Amino acid sequence: MSVTRTLIKRNVKLFFKDKGMFFTSLITPVILLVLYATFLGNVYRTNFAASLPENVTVPESLINGLAGGQLISSILSVSCITVAFCSNFLMVQDRAGGTIRDFKISPVKPSVLSMSYYAATLLCTLIICFAAAGICLAYVAFTGWYMSAADVFLLLLDILLLVLFGTALSSIINFFLSTQGQISAVGTIISAGYGFICGAYMPISSFGSGLQKFISFLPGTYGTALVRTHSLQGVLAEMQAHGIPADTVESFKVSLDCNLRFFDTLVGPPAMYAIVGGSTAVCIGVYILLNTLCRPKK
Repeated sequence: MSVTRTLIKRNVKLFFKDKGMFFTSLITPVILLVLYATFLGNVYRTNFAASLPENVTVPESLINGLAGGQLISSILSVSCITVAFCSNFLMVQDRAGGTIRDFKISPVKPSVLSMSYYAATLLCTLIICFAAAGICLAYVAFTGWYMSAADVFLLLLDILLLVLFGTALSSIINFFLSTQGQISAVGTIISAGYGFICGAYMPISSFGSGLQKFISFLPGTYGTALVRTHSLQGVLAEMQAHGIPADTVESFKVSLDCNLRFFDTLVGPPAMYAIVGGSTAVCIGVYILLNTLCRPKK
């Protein structure tokens, strides 16, 4: 146990000492927040205001709260995965630099070594993502706050679950990488593509029916839906309390992926937690099997 703790501490220290990896991980949610708030905030607010019935007026803070909830849910759902990949690049760098060979000729068991990478990546990603969540919540408090304490708790729980999933997924993919070029290629692909296929950058409801059905098989989709649901349910409830018709509120939930369907079946939050949690367990199992069965060449 002391060896595992020592390796985890070593990996965490190296991650935060490496300014390239640390700032690349940290700057992702910050840049996304600035870009979203600057370029997309007004677009979201205009679209939401245009979707309201003509005879209904609501406080501007409600529209701002709705736009802010969508902004932070998109940022956090993407960052939990992309930051996990950046944090896990230390494992590849050890392999590329030959450090991993020193570990493997030592008495350290392969299982201990692999799980130390996983635990260190998980810890580093959680630190950055919780910090990003604090920044995002401060932004919502400034624009329009309608979240309850339960909403905040569930949002942090969603982040924890998504980070567990992202760390397991990145561990599997990074297991097959061994050069700096491969690190750059995978990092670029994940950063550019994940937000689209999980419904963060564009709601799934705006895609075609065929693409919607395909995306509904991906566990990251339900992680994004959980973050979005708990970021928006307070402001949506407040909108209904202000006299906005229930069918209009339901249309907002559908367009924002709070009401997500698997084909024709509505998927509720408990089922979403089961899907993401089960997928995380499967990914961790695959990662353990890879480290057990794929022995390094002598």
